[in-house]
Parts: sequence; C-alpha cells; structure tokens
Amino acid sequence: MPCPALPDGFDLTDPDLLHHRVPLPEFAELRAAEPVRWIQQPLNIAGFQDEGYWAVTRHADVRYVSTHPEIFSSTLNTAIIRFGEHMTRESIDVQRLILLNMDPPEHTRVRQIVQRGFTPRAIRALEDRLRDRAHSIVAGARAHPGPFDFVTEVACELPLQAIAELIGIPQDDRVKIFEWSNKMIAYDDPEYAITEQVGAESAAELIAYAMGMAAERKQCPAHDIVSTLVAAEDEGNLNSDEFGFFVLMLSVAGNETTRNAITHGMHAFLTHPEQWELYKRERPSTAAEEIVRWATPVNAFQRTATQDTELGGKLIRKGDRVGIFYASANHDPEVFENPDVFDVMRDPNPHLGFGGGGPHYCLGKSLAVLEIDLIFNAIADAMPNLTLTGDPRRLRSAWINGVKELQVNAG
Repeated sequence: MPCPALPDGFDLTDPDLLHHRVPLPEFAELRAAEPVRWIQQPLNIAGFQDEGYWAVTRHADVRYVSTHPEIFSSTLNTAIIRFGEHMTRESIDVQRLILLNMDPPEHTRVRQIVQRGFTPRAIRALEDRLRDRAHSIVAGARAHPGPFDFVTEVACELPLQAIAELIGIPQDDRVKIFEWSNKMIAYDDPEYAITEQVGAESAAELIAYAMGMAAERKQCPAHDIVSTLVAAEDEGNLNSDEFGFFVLMLSVAGNETTRNAITHGMHAFLTHPEQWELYKRERPSTAAEEIVRWATPVNAFQRTATQDTELGGKLIRKGDRVGIFYASANHDPEVFENPDVFDVMRDPNPHLGFGGGGPHYCLGKSLAVLEIDLIFNAIADAMPNLTLTGDPRRLRSAWINGVKELQVNAG
C-alpha cells in the first residue's frame, strides 16, 4: 500500500488548517492510501495526556466506529477531538454530563427522555411559526440598503429562534444563547480573544439559565417542552442538572451547526449559480440534505477505544483516541458519485453530516432539515438576486467548519 503524500507533522485537527480550508485533497490521499492513519501530536497539545490519534477517513469506517459504542467510547475522552492545550482533565471529565459525551446505557436513558421534544408531531407543530419567522428574517435582511453580513442577519437567526420556540426561551433572550454558544466553541480563534476559562464561564452561565427555567417549570408547568422534560423527575424525567447540560448541547448542536450549514449552503449556491437557478425553479426536497453534506459543519468528532481492536488493517490499542472525519466520509467516491460536485438533486444521499448512525445520530435532524428548507425557500422568494460581495471569513477551529462572516447584497 502506498503511503499518502502528506508532509511531516500534518495534523487534520490543526485549527490553522480549518481556519483556511477543509483538507479535502489530504482526505482523498488518506482514503486511497491509508484510510486509518496514526496522526502524531506533541504531548498534550489537544488537552489529552497522549501524543496523537487515529484518523478514520472512509465512509464505511466512520460508520463502523459510530455504530459500535461498546468498542469506541464517547465518554472516556468526550467526543471533542481537540481542546486547547491548557484544558484540564477535570474540565474534560465534567463534559461527560453532556448527552454527546455519554455511552449506553446512560446515554440511552437520557436520549429517550429528551427525544420527546423532537417527535414528528413536535416538529410539525413548529413549522408554521418557523415559516413565518423565516420570511420575517429574510424581509429584515432585504431592507438593508447595501451589503450585509449573511451570518448575523440571516443564518444565525432561524436556528436561535427555533431553539427559543422549541424549549420556551423568551425570544428576547436568544442573543444570550448566541453569545454563550459562540464563546464556548471559539477558544481557538484569536479574533474573539476567548480563553478556556471564558468558555467555561459561558457554559456555566448557560447551564444556570437553563436550570433556572427548569426550576420555574417545576413550580408552574406550562405547555412547553421544558415542562414535559423536567416535571415529575421521579417518573423518569430529567433533573435540573441534566436539563441544564441538555440546553448547553442544544445551543451548540442545534444552533452553531445549522447556522453554519445555512451559511455554507448560501455560499455554495452563489458560487454555483446554475444550482441556485435550479433551486429557485424546482425547490427540490433533496436540497437540504445536499447542503448538509457539502457543508459538513462538524468536520470531526472522536471516540476512544475500550479494547484492542482492528480497523482498516491497523491495530488500535485500548485507550487510543480515534478521530472520525465526517467531511472526508462525505466526499468518499466509493459512496458518492462525483462527490466534489454540489448537486441539490442528489438522491440517494447517505451523507454522515448528521453523524454516522448509532446512538449519537443527530437528535434534531428533522428540525435542522426543516429550518434549512424554510430559510432557503424564503430567500428564493424575497432575495432571488442575492450576490456575494466578499469571501467568507472562516472560524479558526479544530473541529467546526464554521464561517464568521459572509458579506452579501440583496440585489
């Protein structure tokens, strides 16, 4: 087997890398030559007491790791593949309280409770209100006399408003959620001057806010999901701490990811104008899934081996970290015809942008797809001649494929 032509020291989680681009050429090299490869890191650079991780880049292997939690744990080192080098072990261990970082059976128990808020009926009940909100958001952006930032004026708004609708947060408080979640994930970006301590403080503020909501609903239940999730704790519902960590996860998984999918989707449409014309004409139901595949807002998560095992011809030792690179899996030519082509009519589309299956498959997938559909329909109706006025400014991050700013003109 030929060795992939990667430079010495190349690290797929280097935040400077994602600050500039997703490493699709390097992913292609790895898939073809060494689909499971050890990536050496300086000791503790990622916040873990180790010297690297296994990079898993093929679609089939990412799915395998995702669907075998008994072999590949989310709890041992969390699902976050790289923290800052000053992250303490104590701070990492606290994150085990987040659903994303749990393994069965505890994960199964908590997920069975919180998924009550994401039933098809619950999502359908939001659709009309979110459609109205999408049109209102786009109308507000269209009123700008000149260029505006698509991220802050359009992309971030519907996910925030959807979370507020879903769990009963006052709409006026959504700005707090936006700021807290930004600080929690922006520790790698010097523009924000966010330290791990600031991120931890923001997480604590968000958890305290959510716990306060839970306490209020226990005293005075309302017709909302918070009341459903926290009432009658002794009957299998969430306690206040669990609800706080659930809202923390939702603020990132349901806000940051959908916002970035929408931003990358708009950029893809405007740099592939034939696809924008096709979308405006046909409004295909397949578009949202292709936008998520193309964007892959979470570039990578990780698991930790619970036992010695073999994957892709490599022996992975118990305790080794294993990086699962969704962006690579979503460009695997063994699965996708012309994977480097943005095609909103792509069907079937077995992308892993919502996770690789298994217990951590995205709880809010239906809501995210609905939001993407609603916002692009609203843009196509009210701003069909939207144009780019600048290149996207990307987030410096080890694992999020994020965009901080995208300047556009309503036309």
